Amino acid sequence: MKRTISLALCLVLGSSILSGCSNNSEPFEEKNYTSDTQINEINLDIRDREIEVSASEDEQIHIQYFENNKEYYDISVSDENVLTMTSASDKEWTDYIGVKTSAEDRKISLQIPDALLNNLTLSTTNEDITFSVLALAGSANISSNGGNIVFENLDVGSNLTLNVKNGDISGTVVGSYDDFSIQSEIKKGKSNLPDNKDGGEKTLNVFANNGDVNIEFLNE
Repeated sequence: MKRTISLALCLVLGSSILSGCSNNSEPFEEKNYTSDTQINEINLDIRDREIEVSASEDEQIHIQYFENNKEYYDISVSDENVLTMTSASDKEWTDYIGVKTSAEDRKISLQIPDALLNNLTLSTTNEDITFSVLALAGSANISSNGGNIVFENLDVGSNLTLNVKNGDISGTVVGSYDDFSIQSEIKKGKSNLPDNKDGGEKTLNVFANNGDVNIEFLNE
């Protein structure tokens, strides 16, 4: 009898905790950032957020995102004109119990000037990184742990590095197959790229663990 009563009390207490966490969740607010200076490099180190990248229509950098008092971002620009955006959180353990953040609130939209940015570094977890048609003057380093990397007609000036774990890589790269020296390492997945290829002026590095790779080259 005592054991039955104790179990019932645990269930009631657990339900109260879950209800309290859900009711106390902070609403997300849409925010917009626009750079007021010339940016040479962008570095986004994000957790559990989808990243969508597209070309800016006014040659300025724009970031649209959602945050609240528990989940927010630190955005800064260094003296070397490097724009950095990182995830920050004031969550307690009880904040991780309850309703998951909506898909809309888990999305970051990054717009960058076409062919003007030198270097772009993006990293996220458990979500996808997607590109529309875009050109970079220098290099791109893209990483997702638990999500896919998808791109269309991505044009880099020197180096493209793609890294996924538990996700796939797919898309088209501007240039011919001969334009790139290639290094790829695929574990537990399929790939249409060679392990090693020399001779290109640009570099393509691809790493996938438990995911497939399908990259096509677009001749101009």
